[in-house]
Amino acid sequence: MAALFATATRVAASDGKVLITGESGVGKDLVARHIHTQSRRSARPFIAVNCAALTESLLESELFGHMKGSFTGAYRDKPGKLQAAHRGTIFLDEVGEMSLRMQALLLRFLENGEIQSVGSEGHSARVDVRVIAATNRNLAELIAAGQFREDLMYRLRVIHLEVPPLRDRREDIRPLVHHFARRTGRLVTFTDEAMQLLVRHRWPGNVRELHNVVEQTVLMTECDVIDVDQLPAAVRTSAPMMMPARERRRQVADELYNAIVTGGYSFWDHIYPLFLSRDITRHDMRELVRRGLATTRGNYRALLKLFGMSSGDYKRFLNFLAAHDCRSDFREFRNGTPELSRRMKLVLPPLPGKVEQHESEFVGVG
Repeated sequence: MAALFATATRVAASDGKVLITGESGVGKDLVARHIHTQSRRSARPFIAVNCAALTESLLESELFGHMKGSFTGAYRDKPGKLQAAHRGTIFLDEVGEMSLRMQALLLRFLENGEIQSVGSEGHSARVDVRVIAATNRNLAELIAAGQFREDLMYRLRVIHLEVPPLRDRREDIRPLVHHFARRTGRLVTFTDEAMQLLVRHRWPGNVRELHNVVEQTVLMTECDVIDVDQLPAAVRTSAPMMMPARERRRQVADELYNAIVTGGYSFWDHIYPLFLSRDITRHDMRELVRRGLATTRGNYRALLKLFGMSSGDYKRFLNFLAAHDCRSDFREFRNGTPELSRRMKLVLPPLPGKVEQHESEFVGVG
């Protein structure tokens, strides 16, 4: 991390566009702010926009502004974030969640620095803004899937900074725990056993999850010495387990699912706050729901008990999934998981002297 911030300090001297990658909660926004504060633009605005939290139309209005009467509710002219960040820095968080149309609009701005408000008739303005973007997605995979423009990636990735996950820098956990504990205003200490559990924990939510756990533990404990028993159940239960080396989205969903089923987590108390604070994305949430549906054989109502919710939360849960596009088709899970229920047919050639063709069915072939 010291080397990363030293590189970020050198990067700050220029106006080159920066792409910061890394898992949710590793502190990509802190790296972006560091670049801004060390740059010649530090006295100018630093504007952050969460691209994953806004629909396409709202994101366009948020970035480029809109004219009075351009859509229902547009009662006055409103400048966009790009204009507000003039001569400063704009931080586009979760840029990988942009629609292809918004990517095209952003690419046009990056090429000429001109913005056109929604509803304006050909009038455009030019702004001087440094662009720093961040994502927890693998842009190369998105490009291969046709979900992200390759030319936009090259525009954004003039300088590339990768923030490592907390599990790959466990030496940072102890000083971070002490730092977050001091910020609560209480003078507490952690026993060696408690600290060892914190160091061994997987931390799928990275630094932000560690912050939440330390703050919760300190504020909910009356004693000044925190032992293993005062740590959350999820940390006590899952700390000794090893982390599987898989693709990040599947990995995070596995971590969340295990935390709910075996670690004492509940959906509204733990998973929902992680989503609101952008520690996990809608894709992580959708993968978590898929794992639950695989267990309940496509029964959404049975997810309530599995995810630690009351029976009265059914409509609230479905509305949440629909609003954030996190639902999955229950029908593909009715006969088990798609991977296990898929049956492949292999047609064998006819035996010598036979005119009919024999068809054999194999499970798991292919």
